[in-house]
Amino acid sequence: MLIALTGTPGTGKSSVAERLRERGYKVATVVELAEKHGCIIDEEDGEIVIDVESLAARIDFEGIVEGHLSHLLKPDVAIVLRCNPAVLRERLKGRNWSEEKLLENLEAEMLDVILVEALEHASEVYEIDTTEMSLEEVIEAVEAIIRGDREARKRYKPGGIDWLSELEDRIEEFMRKV
Repeated sequence: MLIALTGTPGTGKSSVAERLRERGYKVATVVELAEKHGCIIDEEDGEIVIDVESLAARIDFEGIVEGHLSHLLKPDVAIVLRCNPAVLRERLKGRNWSEEKLLENLEAEMLDVILVEALEHASEVYEIDTTEMSLEEVIEAVEAIIRGDREARKRYKPGGIDWLSELEDRIEEFMRKV
């Protein structure tokens, strides 16, 4: 089974994946798999450009794939980690990104971009709001979904997170200026 651990940068994917690996799960990053299968196209502004369609066609991995593109690999299950954009902004500020890149990611989170893409590419999709959860709580939620726990799968079904409604009077703070 291919499980995507995905979400906007800063939602906790790498931290969760690292701990899951320590607990014995088979975990790889999208970049590791892209390197293995020769699917890295280029590098732009310090970011690796991956031929995701080619990787999805070539992937032979069973386990958890971590990365904000992992949901595009046609996984059996996609677990989308989410975070309130107001909190996410603070998490991302330490990355020394340009204001444009910061806002691009906040906008993507606000508009459910990764969730919508996951719904298009994965057989099953779950979303976890990591905003006020400890790392251990997020890991427990992810493990429950992986185990097939019915309560967890019901609790984390997609559609329960709506940043636009929650932050409606602050939307402009998180959107790029046109």
